[in-house]
Amino acid sequence: MHYSSMLTEVIKVADEASTRVLHIYQSDFKVSYKEDESPITAADVASHEIIVKGLRNIARDIPILSEEGAQAPWEERRHWRRFWLVDPIDGTKEFTQRTGEFTVNIALIEEGEPVMGVVTAPALKEAFWGIKGEGASKRDRAGRIHRIHVAEPQASKRVVASKNHLNDETRAFIEALGPHQTVQAGSSLKFCRIAEGHADIYPRMGPTSEWDTAAAHAVLLAAGGNVTTVDCQPLRYGKENVLNPYFVAAGNWYIRRP
Repeated sequence: MHYSSMLTEVIKVADEASTRVLHIYQSDFKVSYKEDESPITAADVASHEIIVKGLRNIARDIPILSEEGAQAPWEERRHWRRFWLVDPIDGTKEFTQRTGEFTVNIALIEEGEPVMGVVTAPALKEAFWGIKGEGASKRDRAGRIHRIHVAEPQASKRVVASKNHLNDETRAFIEALGPHQTVQAGSSLKFCRIAEGHADIYPRMGPTSEWDTAAAHAVLLAAGGNVTTVDCQPLRYGKENVLNPYFVAAGNWYIRRP
């Protein structure tokens, strides 16, 4: 399948959703809570509706799995060889706290692997995208587009982490790396900071779902990085349980021994 032929249209869909999200972000929005006590706003719902409509116009035959959509039963999903995986807003806590570090995420999954991803950060006016085997790009605040690639790390590793998820297991992992410095980032931007060479490694020793990681995972792969579980297996998508195992995102310099 020629992913590049769809990429421009997917970016347009993400940009449309981002414009709507930013409009709500700049308003006096209200916060509700789902059954799992995670926050949700009108921006999550609006972004979901725009993305689903846009993706169906691009390829009506490709099913869509979105955090904010009705979940197809496993008996149906287990037969999906290719599907869109969407997080209308990753970092809703960052959204509600108005840190600006939230993202809109669209990924195309094929045979369990993220082969194309688009990540936009509406409040930061940044966007990232990548295609398997074709490289990754960033659009900056000025609208300039340039290619991005992971960096060769120095002796002191730049570890990207979130203040909201810095638990004891994560701290232990970071300390074991030796000399390091911490780079703060929210939502799926953690992957993107590695993809553009501004950080070296992101350990996640805590719960995430497939839609949280897929789009930025695709960007990082396209930029020369990798995402593996703690037992050295590639992070895969399309599982019956959409929760991810613990993982480490980094450039290809990082090889963890089981």
